[in-house]
Amino acid sequence: MDALLSALADPARWRLVSLLAERPRPVGVLAQLAEARQPQTTKHLQTLERAGVVTSRRTGQRRVYALRPAALRELAAELCRVADTADRSGGPLATFESYGRGVEVEWLAAREPGWADGRGFTFSRSLPGSPELVWRHMTEADLLTGWWTPDDLRVSELVFEARPGGRLVLEYRDADDVTGSDLVAGRAEGTFVDVRPGEGLGYRLSPLLPDGSPAFTAHVDFRLRPTDAGTDLDVQYRITDSTLDSADFIAGIEIGFGQSLDKLAANVAADVTGDPRSTDSHTSTRTTTSSTSTTSIGTTNRDTPPSPHARSTK
Repeated sequence: MDALLSALADPARWRLVSLLAERPRPVGVLAQLAEARQPQTTKHLQTLERAGVVTSRRTGQRRVYALRPAALRELAAELCRVADTADRSGGPLATFESYGRGVEVEWLAAREPGWADGRGFTFSRSLPGSPELVWRHMTEADLLTGWWTPDDLRVSELVFEARPGGRLVLEYRDADDVTGSDLVAGRAEGTFVDVRPGEGLGYRLSPLLPDGSPAFTAHVDFRLRPTDAGTDLDVQYRITDSTLDSADFIAGIEIGFGQSLDKLAANVAADVTGDPRSTDSHTSTRTTTSSTSTTSIGTTNRDTPPSPHARSTK
């Protein structure tokens, strides 16, 4: 496939392919029609033949070339497969485009500081596990890192002091950046305000702008209610202290936070069924969980602006 793409990438060779699509032709005629020198045309045709795009036959003193449509059909099928993968309903491209539309709307609304204050979001999920199991996934570092980001990101640093007044730090990178060599996608810092095991968890968390200042403050309240089937999880998300530069972040809340909760639901379900994937953690995550102490972990490049999806901060 690489040789085929390389052969077709040259405009002169593509012109020859187009001419041969009409009918087989000898080298001399192809050179005339392409308005090129015959030695150059011969080299191009040899490249196309090696790539399987054309075939040739000597007839008397002439060499006649013909197109091999099968090679082009194989390429077309592969291109269609790639396009269909990107264009699948509800896939990453659809999410990316939806986020882009949201950013445009939010920037139009961002007229002055405090423009988004008081805005709220409500999320609900019915989970198959008990409140105690859900609480573990919400508070244990190795389980938290498996769901606490949108789909295209991973947790790269976590400080989680689950007590009133305890620190909360969440840093994330692209999900495919396993070495940590790419720029930090985003960072948020905050404080716990309500910690009731198996019942509720509340915190304030601010995503940081490139200069290290908060974009806004998110007041997030998780509530767990036992049911016959497991646990109902309700989340209230409220914004205060919104700055003019917070539009990109706020545009991603509904998508990003919703994706995170979907992963939480999937991980809890896998835990209930005994699927070992539910306890997998990201290998390059730096984490600290504590109820009594503060621990500083790792470093952060605060000169790096968060990526669009990174702005779906919890």
